[in-house]
Amino acid sequence: MMLRIGLTGGIGSGKSTVSNIFKVLGIPVFNADTEARKLMETDAVLIENISNAFGQASYINGKLNRKYIADIVFNDAHQLAILNSLTHPAAIAAANRWVMQQTTAYVIKEAALMFESASAADVDYVVGVYAPQHLRIKRVMDRDVISRQDVLARMDKQIGEELKMKLCDFVLLNDEQQVLTTQVLKLHDHFLQLSKTK
Repeated sequence: MMLRIGLTGGIGSGKSTVSNIFKVLGIPVFNADTEARKLMETDAVLIENISNAFGQASYINGKLNRKYIADIVFNDAHQLAILNSLTHPAAIAAANRWVMQQTTAYVIKEAALMFESASAADVDYVVGVYAPQHLRIKRVMDRDVISRQDVLARMDKQIGEELKMKLCDFVLLNDEQQVLTTQVLKLHDHFLQLSKTK
């Protein structure tokens, strides 16, 4: 029986790094955030719902006007909740279709908002990627070329890292002290064993 493993963590924690290690091990990874961005430009129903909720300026020549949407939702928790309520069900449905096509012992579903979107209910176990806040801030500032204040504003939109890790079944430490690959290999072996007993 194929296991469904959720992978989550705060912004800048290193989820993508962990996903890439699992991919090297031959494990398929579904990135919910990337898929949601695709669906916002390909799913006719979702496009219509976003346009109705945020206005016709939401799209320019069929492409999502990301800056326009970001300016609305990152400054207003209510508007962000509306956007999430539209995109999360579409992304969850896409993930479920994707899982049905896989044949490995287990699959990974990567999602920053695993608990906030209630998609944790669709997986067997959740793996959290933890990194100290100062490292996360630096990584995101370097990656996205944004200010410390902008990073903190994004962090405020997610549930607290400590609470998120408590909700996870397994936690990987990405603090530049522990070797991340070793931790992932150990989990990989564990999930292969679990898949045989499920």
